[in-house]
Amino acid sequence: MSTATAKTLDTIARIRREVCALHAELTRYGLVVWTAGNVSARVPGRDLMVIKPSGVSYEDLTPEQMVVTDLYGVAVDGDADGEWGNPPLSPSSDTAAHAYVYRHMPDVGGVVHTHSTYATAWAARGESIPCVLTMMGDEFGGSIPVGPFALIGDDSIGQGIVETLKNSTSPAVLMQNHGPFTIGKDARSAVKAAVMCEEVARTVHISRQLGEPITIDQGHIDSLYARYQNVYGQ
Repeated sequence: MSTATAKTLDTIARIRREVCALHAELTRYGLVVWTAGNVSARVPGRDLMVIKPSGVSYEDLTPEQMVVTDLYGVAVDGDADGEWGNPPLSPSSDTAAHAYVYRHMPDVGGVVHTHSTYATAWAARGESIPCVLTMMGDEFGGSIPVGPFALIGDDSIGQGIVETLKNSTSPAVLMQNHGPFTIGKDARSAVKAAVMCEEVARTVHISRQLGEPITIDQGHIDSLYARYQNVYGQ
């Protein structure tokens, strides 16, 4: 086995552990029910990704069950120098959408899909979430946009995600009549975006029950976003 192959094996094993663990965050924050939803991560330096298997309960997931696919969503099991032992499981039904995002957005390292209640309710209305919270300015740099309706099964959803987010600061899109998809520099960042998307969807919905929320000036939004992305934290 070559050194390069051994390194790839180690990287895939690590990403499998990370992706498996991050699925527990989806249940922890109440973003999914039953077997719906998924997290994926790009394999750095390879045209590969790791994603949840289809139809497996969250409590039953193990790192070894995470499926390695190419960036067209086809499960693969190594090369001439070695293999990484793909399980006899089919990848998520959303794999083609994730793969399309990775092919067309090279800076994206993680993709998440949930059916979280409040964000999905906005998606069912085909309505973007307006930027009326400083938290939204920080995290999303503006409103959370709506993507087009698309059927599951091919890369149509991925096309809608890319077209909606390619010129947006938002790491989240509400796919019409479906639910939120989020992206990030890595899988953990995409999970954080999913958590924050549901939080602001809930808060803005509650605010609208009290009356019309007060919008934030775009100049203030830009300032909030720049500070949070470039100054905030360690």
